[in-house]
Amino acid sequence: MNYDKQIQPETVTELALWGGLECTVNRVRDNYFSQMERNGHVGRLQDIERFASLGIKAIRYPVLWECVAPDRVEDADWTWSDERLPVLQKLGVTPIVGLLHHGSGPRHTSLVDADFPEKLAEYAGAVANRYPWAEYYTPVNEPLTTARFSGLYGVWYPHGETHELFVRALLGETKGTVLAMRAIRAVNPNAKLVQTDDLSKTYGTPEMEELVNFFNERRWLGWDLLCGMIDEDHKMYAYLIESGATPEELQWFRENPCPPDIIGVNYYATSERWLDHRRDRYPESRWGEYDGQQFADIETPRVLATPTPGIGPLLQETWERYGLPIAVTEAHIDANREDQMRWLVEIWNAAKKVREKGADVRAVTVWALLGSYDWNCLVTECRGYYEPGPFDVRGPEPRPTAVANLMRELSSGRPLSNPVLQGEGWWRRPDRFMCKPVATRTAVADIAVRSQFKSHVVQPILITGATGTLGSAFARICQKRNLACHVLTRQEMDITDPASVEAAIQRFKPWAIINAGGYVRVDDAESDVENCMDGNTLGPNILALACIRHALRFMTFSSDLVFDGSKGAPYVESDPVAPLGVYGRSKAEAEQRVLEADPQALVIRTSSFFGPWDKHNFVTQALAALKSGHPFEASNDLVVSPTYVPDLVNASLDLMIDRERGIWHLTNAESVSWADLARKACEVAGVDASALQERSSTECGYTAVRPAFSALTSERGVLLPSLDDALARYIKALEEHAVDDGELAGGAAHYAS
Repeated sequence: MNYDKQIQPETVTELALWGGLECTVNRVRDNYFSQMERNGHVGRLQDIERFASLGIKAIRYPVLWECVAPDRVEDADWTWSDERLPVLQKLGVTPIVGLLHHGSGPRHTSLVDADFPEKLAEYAGAVANRYPWAEYYTPVNEPLTTARFSGLYGVWYPHGETHELFVRALLGETKGTVLAMRAIRAVNPNAKLVQTDDLSKTYGTPEMEELVNFFNERRWLGWDLLCGMIDEDHKMYAYLIESGATPEELQWFRENPCPPDIIGVNYYATSERWLDHRRDRYPESRWGEYDGQQFADIETPRVLATPTPGIGPLLQETWERYGLPIAVTEAHIDANREDQMRWLVEIWNAAKKVREKGADVRAVTVWALLGSYDWNCLVTECRGYYEPGPFDVRGPEPRPTAVANLMRELSSGRPLSNPVLQGEGWWRRPDRFMCKPVATRTAVADIAVRSQFKSHVVQPILITGATGTLGSAFARICQKRNLACHVLTRQEMDITDPASVEAAIQRFKPWAIINAGGYVRVDDAESDVENCMDGNTLGPNILALACIRHALRFMTFSSDLVFDGSKGAPYVESDPVAPLGVYGRSKAEAEQRVLEADPQALVIRTSSFFGPWDKHNFVTQALAALKSGHPFEASNDLVVSPTYVPDLVNASLDLMIDRERGIWHLTNAESVSWADLARKACEVAGVDASALQERSSTECGYTAVRPAFSALTSERGVLLPSLDDALARYIKALEEHAVDDGELAGGAAHYAS
């Protein structure tokens, strides 16, 4: 079904790296949800220089209809795009201009309005007249996907749930695209269409074969319409007619073809699905229904014993169907940092391999340069769930992550340098399954990441504190994240002995050291000064010196007790320290010595741990006592900021992989007394807190003086979810008696989903 004779790739051109800005402005009822307002790009012109620093050749960039001309095209406000598009051009980044991104247009129209195509075309012509030099356009992003969400699933405006509205929306979007490109080319005859959509693929049990085949044909509809390929012999022709399309409408596309100059393929971990008629084998959250047929619908990595080969065969399938140039226009995964990088490298390698076989694959686009918000609920609410990308916007300025450095390496052809790339992503690991795996005959992807990495030896992370809460949590989560590590006891590496540290480094050849151990007895420290200072100050200093000598990354942990509490408000990283006791002094001196020895070191201040793997933390003990009806004492005059250990460990690892340095505050960002924390936990757990006995810190009989207010917040970026969110996940983990580390770390939506 090739649209035209296949053309060969331009041999002089390498695979290009593009970028994409998540700019969705979707409508839910009468509410609009703008990604650019939430990620801050609306007000940051300097982001464009950040984007250019990544080495991208082009960027999918918005000039959105709803934003520029919400009322009449004649009243369009071009101020924002006038400032930005020329800057992109001057910096050598080609804009691929987007006019609608999962939107339905201004309030005076919608995807299913009869005059929608003409109105879109009018706006497109105005954009072309304003920027006659612009060459690449995506008038409507993902028309098939948008039509499904808006016309079939009822998620976005106009909230249709019928085949008729789905088809009406799809025809409106594709006709609008044809007319928009006609209007654009009237100004710039060389303008090119980059038409994006999700390149999905569905598999299933034999009982689901008919529906599987239907979904696999439906996925091509948008591109097929634009290419004028739909006639009476097309496999979806009867469906379209039965769903309200007229023969004349379909013939119009035959007579007015507008084939993409580049087919834009968007691909996610959720793009390939497994349909199973045996619903009882799967969690109810994965049950689905289509036209009365019930089944389980689950991502293939979560169920297939042998994972699918990934995007490579789908790109080849697209090339064989159309014979048109292809670009991967969205490559992104909601995951921990190393899996974001592994996903990108796998897609990059697959695109290169398909290109080498003769397909004209032009580029891979790293999606969501500034991250994205609330896609775990399909942006139907503002829940605050954030997925970072090459830049993390949860701070005063966008902060480059390890993905940004990876992009620079890919765009410049440098060897890949981050050691975490030596592991496989969650979608290929043995622990990825949500249920009993299904045996299938599928090929295995040629990932070939390690061959690109400059070292072929798998380098681990060394972690101190094997018997402690934090050290054991790091061991558990590193295993879950497929980060090679060794957790060492004091006998294996005594951090107060330089020779012992040197021997461990020579033995294990690590790329990083995490100091998760140390002296933890706050009250005993007042009479055990030497041991406290050795464990908390001398040891980290020796580790920092060793790390700077061997060019290793170093991360260590400090405490809220470096402050005296006189501020009366949450402390930020730059606040001066003033410890009240020996323990706090040992941590404050450690911070100073470590950062003087190794300015690249990462120091995490945190406090008040609770978690599902340690029976001795305050929250666990409070719930156990109060649930059994026993009294439990807690101070009501010491204000802290509790920290959920899985959140802490995951965020710390991400920061270390990002090569962050200096002091960071990581807590679940709420100021509460210990008594308040106990009550909050009881409320979430449904436990009667009437036996809670509030006491003053004086009555608690502490030897060491505690600051009255030692809560922490961050001026660099609040990275952990809210305390309420953390407590809910903690309680769920306890109730299930089977802790899934990835789920515990993932906030409102799991990192690995």
